[in-house]
Amino acid sequence: MKKKHLLIDVWNDYADVLNNKHQILSSPSIETIIGEMFALGEFYYYVINIGNSTLSSHHPNILKMHDLKNYPDNLDEIIDLIHPDDLDFVMNAERMCLEKMKEIDGFKYQQQLKSSYCFRMRTAEGNYEMFHHQALHTQKDENGKLLQAVNIHTNIQHITSENAYTVLLSGIGGRTDFHQMHYKKNFIDQPKEFLSKRELEILNYITKGYSASEIAKLLHISFYTVRTHRKNILRKTNSKNTSELMRNCFQQGLI
Repeated sequence: MKKKHLLIDVWNDYADVLNNKHQILSSPSIETIIGEMFALGEFYYYVINIGNSTLSSHHPNILKMHDLKNYPDNLDEIIDLIHPDDLDFVMNAERMCLEKMKEIDGFKYQQQLKSSYCFRMRTAEGNYEMFHHQALHTQKDENGKLLQAVNIHTNIQHITSENAYTVLLSGIGGRTDFHQMHYKKNFIDQPKEFLSKRELEILNYITKGYSASEIAKLLHISFYTVRTHRKNILRKTNSKNTSELMRNCFQQGLI
């Protein structure tokens, strides 16, 4: 069995993901997607054509970051770059996102939900380094069948080499969804929830680069309330500034 079936079989278990009759949103541009998905290091993206697992619209960084001679044609070639010990987590992370989407009736607006988690990938130097993976379903046909998804991979080895085994499903395009899930493994302690729901919501916007005034408008709360929450978030994560906040949140599995 080809490796691509590992992921495709997960998706095929959820018929609502690949073919549903809910509202079909217009496909956002790559520039819009990148703007919604922060990048704290060198990154690349590619488009997955769901029907046959082929890849297109590659960002050129993928060649130098993995020392590839040609752009990958198929999802198999991406999976080959993932550390073998992380494949089980990747499969389960995909399933966790789909289960959560099903739970919250998210297939109605799946083009406004992004999933994210971390895993190790082989780099041009021959090492395995930590990458942050973000994915968004971007295009459906007139019958609601899912056609494309965009994946963005960012090298975060300079931020952390530890995987918190945390999976996030969060909203973009004005949606405020923020669902944090922890992958349970026999040698991993489930992280404690130490940020409130509102703090996690505000953290989600901070990581996207929103200012305090912009967050206040989006959440219909005062600017000073946002500032207070931000101070509490910094204190609880032992961060002095936004840069430290990003690093600490990666290490603690909060983003």
